[in-house]
Amino acid sequence: MIEQILATHSILVKIFLGFLVLGITIPFVTAKKPLGFRKASFIYTMIFQAIATMIAFTGLVVMVMGEFGISVSIVIMIVIWAALMYIEIKKYKLIKIAKIANPDTHKLLKGAFLKISAVQIVLIAVMVVLMVLKAKGILAI
Repeated sequence: MIEQILATHSILVKIFLGFLVLGITIPFVTAKKPLGFRKASFIYTMIFQAIATMIAFTGLVVMVMGEFGISVSIVIMIVIWAALMYIEIKKYKLIKIAKIANPDTHKLLKGAFLKISAVQIVLIAVMVVLMVLKAKGILAI
C-alpha cells in the first residue's frame, strides 16, 4: 500500500514538472493578447495549486502511513512546496493587478513569468535529483 502511494506521489511530481515545462509556453502563445495572458495565467495558477496540493497530500499520507519521521529530506520538500506556492500566488496577484494593457507592463510580466517558471522548475528538479540520490544510497538526508 505504501509503495503504491509513494509511486503516486512520484508520478504526480513528474506530472507537475511536465506541467511547469509546458507552462513556459504561456507567454509565447499569448504574446499579442494581454488579457489572454491574464486568463491563461489564472488557469495555470489554479492547475498549479491543484497539482501541488495533490503532491503535498500524497506525501503526507506516505509520511503518516509509512510512519516516517520528520527527516531533513521531508523538511526540504515542505520548504520547497511552501516556496513554490508562495511564489506562484505572488506571481498571479502581480499579473492580476497590473495594467496589462500597457505593452511595457505586458512585456515585463511575460519576462517575469518566464524567470519565475525557470526558478520553479529548478526547485522541483533539485528535489527530484536529491530524492533519486537518496533512493540509490548515494546521499543520506
